[in-house]
Amino acid sequence: MKILILKPSSLGDVVQALPILRLIKRHLPSSEIHWWIDSRLAPLLEDDPDLTSVVLFERQRWAAPRHWPEMWRSLRWLRQQAFDWVIDLQCLLRSGVFAWLTNGKLSIGLDEPREGARGFYDIIIRRPSALTHAVDWYLGVLPPLGVPVNGDFQWLPERPALAESVRRKWPIGKAQWIVIQPGARWPNKRWPAESYAELVRLLAAANPELHLPFSAARRIAR
Repeated sequence: MKILILKPSSLGDVVQALPILRLIKRHLPSSEIHWWIDSRLAPLLEDDPDLTSVVLFERQRWAAPRHWPEMWRSLRWLRQQAFDWVIDLQCLLRSGVFAWLTNGKLSIGLDEPREGARGFYDIIIRRPSALTHAVDWYLGVLPPLGVPVNGDFQWLPERPALAESVRRKWPIGKAQWIVIQPGARWPNKRWPAESYAELVRLLAAANPELHLPFSAARRIAR
C-alpha cells in the first residue's frame, strides 16, 4: 500500500494532521507513506519513523517560471509511485489539482468551499459543523478508508539526535521547561493574553521547578 498525504502548510496545521499519519501507519504497518510539504517546514517531518519520504513543495521557488521544470519533475516522480491513496488535507485549489495530477487510485479530501478543490476528489469529507475542531475534521478521512480512529498513538515521536543538539545549545540538564508561543495568524485562533497569563501563574504555582522562557512569560504576565 502506497499513500500520499498532502498537507504543505502551515506549521500548526501540519502538526494537527499528524494523527492521520500515526493511525494509518498503526493500522497498515507495512504501508509506504509519503508527505508533500512546504520545504520551509520539512525539518518538522524529517527522520519521522512513520514516513517513507518527505516530498518537498518549493512554493516560493516554483513561483518563478524558470523553475517550473523542477515542479514537473517532482510531479512526474509522484505519478510514477502509483499511489493507492492520495489524501489531501490542505484542500485548496493547488493541492486539489496536485492530488488529481498524481493520478492515484483513490483520492480523498475535505469539503473546503473556498477554492473548489472538492471537484478533484473521489471521496469528500464534510465538516460536521463550523465548530468542529480541525483535528476531528481531518480524522474524518479515515473511516471511509477502513482505518480505525482512536487516541492510541504518539503525536510526536522522540528524535534523539535533535534532542541532543538542543541540549548542546541550551544545557538544561534535567530541568523541566514549558515553551509558550502566544498568538496566531487568524483572530479566531488567538487565545486571550489574559488566559495565557493565568496559565503561567497556575503552572508556576503547581511546580516551582518549571522553567518558562523569560521573554514570553514576562510579556504575558504583564
